Amino acid sequence: MKFKLIFSFIITPLISLSIILFADLKPGEPAVTNTLAVAFLMAVWWITEAVPLAITSLIPVALFPFLGIMDGRDVSSTYFNHVIFLFIGGFIIALAMQKWNLHKRIALKILIFTGVSPGRILLGFMIATAFLSMWISNTATTMMMIPILLSIIGKLEETVGEKNISNYTIGLLLGVAYSASIGGIATLVGTPPNLSFARIFHIYFPDAPEISFATWFIFALPISATFFTITWAYLYFRFKPARNSWTRIDKHTFRKQLSDLGPMTYEQRVVFVIFIMVALLWLFRSDLSFGTFTVYGWSNLIPNSNLVNDGNIAIFMAILLYIIPSKMNDMGRIMDWETTKKLPWNIVLLFGGGFALASGFKESGLSTWFGEQMGWVADYNIIIVIFFIAIMMTFLTELTSNTATTEMILPILAGIAVTSEINPLLLMLPATLSGSMAFMLPVATPPNAIVFGTNRITVAQMARTGLILNIIGAVVITVMTMLLGTYFFNIQVGEFPVWAAGK
Repeated sequence: MKFKLIFSFIITPLISLSIILFADLKPGEPAVTNTLAVAFLMAVWWITEAVPLAITSLIPVALFPFLGIMDGRDVSSTYFNHVIFLFIGGFIIALAMQKWNLHKRIALKILIFTGVSPGRILLGFMIATAFLSMWISNTATTMMMIPILLSIIGKLEETVGEKNISNYTIGLLLGVAYSASIGGIATLVGTPPNLSFARIFHIYFPDAPEISFATWFIFALPISATFFTITWAYLYFRFKPARNSWTRIDKHTFRKQLSDLGPMTYEQRVVFVIFIMVALLWLFRSDLSFGTFTVYGWSNLIPNSNLVNDGNIAIFMAILLYIIPSKMNDMGRIMDWETTKKLPWNIVLLFGGGFALASGFKESGLSTWFGEQMGWVADYNIIIVIFFIAIMMTFLTELTSNTATTEMILPILAGIAVTSEINPLLLMLPATLSGSMAFMLPVATPPNAIVFGTNRITVAQMARTGLILNIIGAVVITVMTMLLGTYFFNIQVGEFPVWAAGK
């Protein structure tokens, strides 16, 4: 701890200062060198968490203007944009689901549907977790699922025997943790790195086609589903209990837990309708092209449709929750400010800091400088490059914040893509997806940490299982980027897009 403090607050600032005073990456353009110094300071503080991540994210506001990197008004404006509002609106709807226990009802319904054999119970928990984490934060989803899972494990220990299912218990716990991360990659709001990618990509390539909720969904859902299936099969065959030791759990266990929640309330129905509506509005806002046919978006029906984005929709639907009255108490509403206070503003600032840093990379020319140093990447087969990026990001985020790491790496990859004349999406898409694919260590993701906190699994057990999935995940992302990414984003391998030229 003492070394961490010395390294973070003495050694790192001295290195950053030395870069500013003695380095000159690009003669005549000091902003390039100064941006590197700030980025180094932020990277170390993000990794060590010497100060809260959100506070580190405010460094660009404090230093960029003084170092001649960006105008103070411009850097401040990067902290609030349509992507931030997409996150805020989506999270408010998620908080409403949690406030009225709709998330538990959805999870138990899925578990009832899947069944009670070892494979089905594992599948049920994983489907419920993955589905919820597409819309609710991975952390909140895992926190909600763990009490339900532990109660089921308790029932299994009573009927089957603690010794007989000790190994299976590990599989169930890891299944919840891993499926939270896997489900989160399917939607833009599912995990912070996805939103970071959408905004940073727009910052660097404003003329590129929009990365809308629907565009991301039709690309990432098949990846999520494929890796989900592989993970379920791997966990089941690795941790399944011996057939002769398994006694089927009472099929009414889940039904009893659902019954204990009582009938679906008026408030739950309202939140569910809002949830379905916002999902449909996101999915069908823009035209969806499937090659031979196109599903035209509803935004074509309104004037100035190009002015509407997913963030507007999220906030519009979230506001309705503060207007629609609740029947539980007089003058109350479905949502209130007290519940809204639970919104993770630290993540909002973390987003903003990443966007500000990305803007600094672009405005100063640092990303271009990095690209020039990494020009040799163009000499390698693109499949090898994508796999290297995927495996690097996967293992890097085992020890660092996946959001902070993504926001540090994406600007560099954008610069490399431009300099090497590679379609930026071929580098930025796998990096973003891989930021959520760390399965080895408890510190890698909040779901991993929550599961480890049950004291029913060791670091060694998680690491052995996660190592295999880390490698499989990198392979799946590489293959799917080449198959689905090139199709849905109209990527011509070997061809540099017009919208990226000169950026």
